[in-house]
Amino acid sequence: MTEVEADPKVPIIRIIRDFQATPERLLRAHTDPKLFAQWIGPNSMRTRIDHWDARTGGSFRFVSIRDDVEAGFRGSFHEIRPDRIVQTFTYEGDPDGVALETLCFEDLGNGRTRLRTQMLVDSFEGRDAWLRSGMEVGMEDGYTKLERMLTNGTV
Repeated sequence: MTEVEADPKVPIIRIIRDFQATPERLLRAHTDPKLFAQWIGPNSMRTRIDHWDARTGGSFRFVSIRDDVEAGFRGSFHEIRPDRIVQTFTYEGDPDGVALETLCFEDLGNGRTRLRTQMLVDSFEGRDAWLRSGMEVGMEDGYTKLERMLTNGTV
């Protein structure tokens, strides 16, 4: 189960999810474009990677597709380390709405990892728009697909 919390004092969304996987495997699932495209987003959409340079200083662009409707997302990888990723994330439908995301991979031992994600946006309105966008459904669907991939050995 994924926990999503909106901070009442700053425009931050915090997301926590535990996985039966090592931090290395979760990092790979987030940085390998072929793997990422298989799990990201809601079940009703597919993902096309247009550009992917997963390294500190690199960038990305992917498109989520449902029927004939496409939604683009882009960002920059500010830092990639074994225990965390710091990146910007922008939905191209709202190009001024840049989120700063920090993903931390916390080793819980026994092959389990807690993924802690923090999304900082520029306003409470922006934060609330993200929450209303359906991101929780897409995240839950995506993390369920990721768990299947971890279980069946795809990652």
